Amino acid sequence: MENALSPSPAGETAGRVASLYVYPIKSCRGISLSQASLTPTGFRWDRNWLIVNSKGRGLTQRVEPKLSLIEVEMPKHAFAQDWEPDNNSNMVVRAPGMDVLKVSLAKPEKIADGVSVWEWFGSALDEGEEASNWFTTFLGKPCRLVRFADSETRPVDPNYAPGHFAMFSDMYPFLLISQGSLDALNELLKEPVPISRFRPNILVDGCEPFAEDLWTEILIDNFTFHGVKLCSRCKIPTVNQDTGIGGVEPIETLRSFRSDKVLQPQKKPQGKIYFGQNMVWKHGVGDGITKTIEIGDSVFVLRKLSSPTEAAT
Repeated sequence: MENALSPSPAGETAGRVASLYVYPIKSCRGISLSQASLTPTGFRWDRNWLIVNSKGRGLTQRVEPKLSLIEVEMPKHAFAQDWEPDNNSNMVVRAPGMDVLKVSLAKPEKIADGVSVWEWFGSALDEGEEASNWFTTFLGKPCRLVRFADSETRPVDPNYAPGHFAMFSDMYPFLLISQGSLDALNELLKEPVPISRFRPNILVDGCEPFAEDLWTEILIDNFTFHGVKLCSRCKIPTVNQDTGIGGVEPIETLRSFRSDKVLQPQKKPQGKIYFGQNMVWKHGVGDGITKTIEIGDSVFVLRKLSSPTEAAT
């Protein structure tokens, strides 16, 4: 990678990719990557799996903060472009007080019907009894581990990104946050918080705090991403990802300067708090070349708003 940011022929240089993350099992710990493969539904392996309760409803740290203690490890080469699993490829899952769980990356044949996450309802692939027993024991309630099925689609909100789809992420395929925004928040906190509290896919460094609020079209290594909606935060950022214990920060501090009431005073407040930009990848651009982005890639802003008051929420 070059040490200096390359000038953009089409837009301003905003910064550089500082970190990349995937979260293979929704609401469990993430994996930090040096490079990530793009798919229309997000980075490869991101939120492919979901833990569901006895009614098929997806579980998250909002109600099960202990999920933050579950570590996920993928095969060494799983994030290389065009890598495909064989019958010996496993996702390895660990948690305090539990034996190691190995989940085959070969897709299971059993179907779990009646799976739901937020507004979506459909079928998924059931990862079997061993995984079910493991998560049931750890969480203390009946659970199953399911995998997103190729036969299903989950459209994002067509009011913001028509024609785009996600797997088990909350709403959109990618979440981008800047280091500047995290630094600005931490300056106001008695105890700084790490970026893991906010679970982004892309962390960008080198731009002003909250510059990402304004980005509607950016270029990362010749791939075009559209900023479609500011990320409205729930209480997961209040969960210490190392202990699984919740608190009130950083949401209380964010409310003082990142609420809809503050950012968009012209609109009727709904009590929302924003941190980060939801994004979609304009796939099809660059077909035939390696579809990966890497730490160190330059970020160019092609289109942006003039004020946060214009941002989609």
